[in-house]
Amino acid sequence: MATLAPDSGAASGRQAFRKQLNKVYGFYTGGFIAFVLVLGVLEQMGLNRDWIGFIFLLATIGLYAGIGIMSRTTDAAEYYVAGRRVPAVYNGMATGADWMSAASFIGMAGTLYLTGYSGLAFIMGWTGGYCLVALFLAPYLRKFGQFTIPDFLGERYGGNLPRFIGIIAAILCSFTYVVAQIYGVGIITTRLTGVAFEIGIFLGLGGILVCSFLGGMRAVTWTQVAQYIILILAYMIPVVWLSVKQTSVPIPQLVYGYQLEKVTALEGRLIADPKELEVRKVSADQARALDAKIKDPRNALAADRAAAEKKVADLKAGNAPSPQLLAAEKELSSLPRDEAAAVKGWTAAKAAAEARDKPLAGMPRHGAIFAGDPNGDTKARETYDVARRNFLALIFCLMVGTAALPHILMRYYTTPSVKEARSSVTWSLFFIFLLYFTAPALAVLVKYEIFSTVVGSSFDKLPFWISAWNKVDPALLSVVDLNKDGILQLGELKIGGDIVVLATPAIGGLPYVISGLVAAGGLAAALSTADGLLLTIANALSHDLYYKMIDPNAPTARRVMLSKVLLLVVALAAAAVASQKPADILFLVSAAFSFAAAAFFPALVLGIFWKRATGIAASLGMAAGLGVTFYYMVTTQPWLRGVFGVTSPIADHIWFGIQPISAGVFGVPVGFAVILLVSLITPAPDQKTQELVEHVRYPELRGAAARAA
Repeated sequence: MATLAPDSGAASGRQAFRKQLNKVYGFYTGGFIAFVLVLGVLEQMGLNRDWIGFIFLLATIGLYAGIGIMSRTTDAAEYYVAGRRVPAVYNGMATGADWMSAASFIGMAGTLYLTGYSGLAFIMGWTGGYCLVALFLAPYLRKFGQFTIPDFLGERYGGNLPRFIGIIAAILCSFTYVVAQIYGVGIITTRLTGVAFEIGIFLGLGGILVCSFLGGMRAVTWTQVAQYIILILAYMIPVVWLSVKQTSVPIPQLVYGYQLEKVTALEGRLIADPKELEVRKVSADQARALDAKIKDPRNALAADRAAAEKKVADLKAGNAPSPQLLAAEKELSSLPRDEAAAVKGWTAAKAAAEARDKPLAGMPRHGAIFAGDPNGDTKARETYDVARRNFLALIFCLMVGTAALPHILMRYYTTPSVKEARSSVTWSLFFIFLLYFTAPALAVLVKYEIFSTVVGSSFDKLPFWISAWNKVDPALLSVVDLNKDGILQLGELKIGGDIVVLATPAIGGLPYVISGLVAAGGLAAALSTADGLLLTIANALSHDLYYKMIDPNAPTARRVMLSKVLLLVVALAAAAVASQKPADILFLVSAAFSFAAAAFFPALVLGIFWKRATGIAASLGMAAGLGVTFYYMVTTQPWLRGVFGVTSPIADHIWFGIQPISAGVFGVPVGFAVILLVSLITPAPDQKTQELVEHVRYPELRGAAARAA
């Protein structure tokens, strides 16, 4: 913040600065807790839920805006790297918030809920990635002293080609990632305020822009510290409550195994439940009927339209009540416009029906390690092998992608020294660990609550949160009485992973103010990551492209202003893409990791640890790795296939059964191979570059050389 600027350099000044930070954020934490308690009292006195949602939204965005205004700057070092003055512990908190994206806060526990054991790949991959950051990248990049990753590539490899490819890769992975964050912002603000999803996106966008637009990395850093405090409180309170409610133990991580045993027992009963089997039969019949329609779309669509028109005509002729007539007319108007749209809709509906025609509504048993059976028949063994390969491939992509994400690596440019950069990584791991160690427990506790209290309820006595989330988006949550018995079976309940965490307070029976708190935490997670990502894109364009490649004499004020303008343009473009709901949050985020892994990791690691790596080799390696990864995603991911018009069967493009979410597993080795081979057949870098690499890795050599001279 503007009021938190320390005296330059002096140790006593840095100590005073830390004390001032401790005081400021101590008051902030206490004030925020008091704010939540006051809202809780007001709720008990009758404050409307909509008002609670608006208050949380306006108060938190207003807080972040205030920090952004206080931290406004036009100084290049402050705007790009926060003046390199951020203490390790606070940089760790800011990195934790930067890292705790909508995927971590919203999507991870939801994925664990839906996929069980296989979802642990996200926790292992993301956490392991920080070990790679600490060992291979953060301290060495800090020694090079640039502002951005493309800046490092240009300095290390020489020339503008590596820098330009780095700019393209940084924009691609950061834009993909930021779309996911803004999509999460739309979900949360819609739930908080009840406004339309598209409006919710632009409401949240204001909070993103006011921080990064005014103060760059300086404002983003201090805002992210504030956001981390909110998001970790919001995440922990509901899961601790559920743990106490179910086991009387306030440490959810300790009861994880105990509750998992209960969930496993409930799963066994649900699989054998006659009512669940009824629902599966209805779903199987629906899938067969839809399959028949897909095979003859022209006649099927004509029959559906004729039946809908007849229903409307009959209701009009019989002077039916207005609501019935309106419903029939709505059904008629919602029919597909043409055969292509009909086939697309029926195919999606068929897939949903086929998923319901499986035990546990298509979810694997939570404790099952992989799908299939290593000791079963040929198909079961093949299924097991493919599941295991995908698990390991995803861990690899997430680890390597974490170590190469530009917006995360930029955080380690903000510390005062290399020592602080190392310490900052340790603090980052600790603050991230608090949430990641809790997510598996949250998933199991929520699953137990739903299996034991929601499933089996009467449809006319379903909890309020079900209808509330159904209004936000029926694709995220829906219930349909398929077997017409008036009782909710698991196969009749569809829950999207993106709402599990946000709905946890309501599922646990907590006051609505805690739901508002969790939504504010999710908003903080999405906004903090979006700030860092937008800044990465804008800086790549203004600093690396414009200043380093187009106009090296551009004054500081012009560069900073250009960054702000570009940030606004990119934010609006990302919001426009997010409003189309292109894919689920977790796929978008994981795609960004594969892009970052394939484009940056080989070039960064070899650039630091192998002085023989050349500029042309790095350029070709980044292009080849990114190209292979992008090709695999375009040919195997349904939404991207539609965007690029790929019509050939997906099975023709799948390699070794690997899902598109892990496409980087092919791009990374290609990138390493190309850089190694091309470097060996091209002239070595000049002596100055090789000495720079040696001095960064072995700083003691510089001192020895100086003494010898």
